[in-house]
Amino acid sequence: MVAGIDVERVRRETAGVGRVVHLNNAGAALQPRVVVEAVVAHLRREEGTGGYEAAQEAAGRIEGVYDSLARLVGAGREDIALVESATRAWDMAFYALPWAAGDRILTSRAEYASNALAFLQTARRHGVRVETVPDDADGQLDVGALRAMVDERVRLIAVTHVPTQGGLVNPAAEIGAVARAAGAVYLLDACQSVGQLPLDVGRIGCDLLTAPGRKFLRGPRGTGFLYCSPRIREQLDPPFIDLHAATWTSADDYLVRSDARRFESWEASYAARIGLGAAVDYALGIGLEAIEERTARLGAALRARLRALPGVRVHDRGARQCAIVTFTVEGRDSRDVARALRDRGINVSVSFAEYARWDLDARGLDAVVRASPHYYNTEAELDLLAEAVPAPAVGPAVGPAVVREKQEKKEEKEEERGKEE
Repeated sequence: MVAGIDVERVRRETAGVGRVVHLNNAGAALQPRVVVEAVVAHLRREEGTGGYEAAQEAAGRIEGVYDSLARLVGAGREDIALVESATRAWDMAFYALPWAAGDRILTSRAEYASNALAFLQTARRHGVRVETVPDDADGQLDVGALRAMVDERVRLIAVTHVPTQGGLVNPAAEIGAVARAAGAVYLLDACQSVGQLPLDVGRIGCDLLTAPGRKFLRGPRGTGFLYCSPRIREQLDPPFIDLHAATWTSADDYLVRSDARRFESWEASYAARIGLGAAVDYALGIGLEAIEERTARLGAALRARLRALPGVRVHDRGARQCAIVTFTVEGRDSRDVARALRDRGINVSVSFAEYARWDLDARGLDAVVRASPHYYNTEAELDLLAEAVPAPAVGPAVGPAVVREKQEKKEEKEEERGKEE
């Protein structure tokens, strides 16, 4: 028993820990057996009795997923929409907002590429302004700077709670207080925080929150959810609707649902949704406070191990840090480092500059290795990663930017040679 978590029990209930050292939970965590069994059991019912019929049989359990997610984030069940990914949840919320030329979007420098691309597309379409709030001395969003930037033209404050490319935790509740005082809509991307940190939408003060099932929540891929506050729901026009999101009331009229399910579509993987519910119940059974304590401690322990290695640099920022750990090895391409670890049975991933240009470009980083332990990982597994990190190489790292530069020079030479010929 460690910090309220029976680590040996959760490892017994996680088949994958016997096969790999899985430190890629920020990508997709290993699922507990109960999640896999819930998904497979429903697929078996679909196999034996038909998809529609299996869904009718499991209607109570499917509805229970809304209750579980509401408990997870401190919301009402009518505030939850189930969708197939965090990106789809975020897009459904963002593109439902009404935009006008001159509107302002305030966001953090640590935003993920998909969010940034949506901002930039909306700026092109509607003439809105996208502005990044400066970081404070610790590298997180500067709440004071945010407060100073707010005016009546700010339509949206959109922030990623925990960025994909580092271990910092942005001050979500403090940002929420600024948003409420300004009357701006507050959209929180909880992609990396759900399942890792306790979340309470009332305390945070967000109007919209989006998250996936597959990461620290340990649910199936192809699942996600959106929280939408009743305070703003009627102001949002979903970017697309179908017969589930709305009712065709007459030949030339329709009525959109009043609850958050206005953001859903009719077709879905009910097996995956049942698995998502099982994952949420599993996390709630362990306790999010205990999960946060253990994952943060494992993250800090891994950083300490990596900092002790020659030629290794840890890049995490923030006054408060979580279980996402990013690092580089001097003279080594981060992709090669990740590949070397994978060859030793250790799963990590790589975050590239194009995933977070406002952040990584400013820090001169082409790519970083990302390791992300969860509560089922052990100190011994952290030791294995530290022992397997390749030694620094002589000379500068050949990262993606260097590769592109060499390729461009090669193409220029070939073009010049073609002209000469």
